[in-house]
Amino acid sequence: MSREFILKTPLSVEDILALRIGDRVFLNGEIYVARDATHKKMLSEVAQGKELPFPVYGSVLYYAGPTPPPPYAPVGSIGPTTSRRMDSYLAFFLERGLRATIGKGEREEEVKKLLEKHKAVYFIACGGAGAYLATFVVSWEIIAYEDLGAQALFRLVVKDFPLLVAYDAFGGDLFEEGKIRYRKIFLYHWEASQKEG
Repeated sequence: MSREFILKTPLSVEDILALRIGDRVFLNGEIYVARDATHKKMLSEVAQGKELPFPVYGSVLYYAGPTPPPPYAPVGSIGPTTSRRMDSYLAFFLERGLRATIGKGEREEEVKKLLEKHKAVYFIACGGAGAYLATFVVSWEIIAYEDLGAQALFRLVVKDFPLLVAYDAFGGDLFEEGKIRYRKIFLYHWEASQKEG
């Protein structure tokens, strides 16, 4: 049975170790929004001796590309993008204390091992519901790479942003758990139909 947590950034190791796959989390505070072009630029700049443009330790990275805000809201649509595209960059940020990422979809097997090692989690947000997710955003601003447009680095302040724990810090995988449950249900109904037939 899933549980519910209300968390505030920056996240601590204790926050992370309390979570298990399937738990619902309502996130509050600052989160940082970055996609693949942003990740590539940040690592390129670090290789040149520059500092990262946001405080990584305890932070949360959201894989998304917000649209410009309409007159009546702090931000436009802000749905998650496919997380797997950022997998090759993840170790770099986890080594510096990143505690969570937010996106959609399954990730490479190596990601689960990295989350265990560095005590971090992977949250999923509801795909296709960017306008709905925007209602949980209090404010947003571009903090770096404005030239990248929707792939700039943004800082959001969120209130009760709804998330689900997809990978926890213990090797748990909500996607795999769902497949196992589906197979069990399918097998149960198939066996029942064979008995009736």
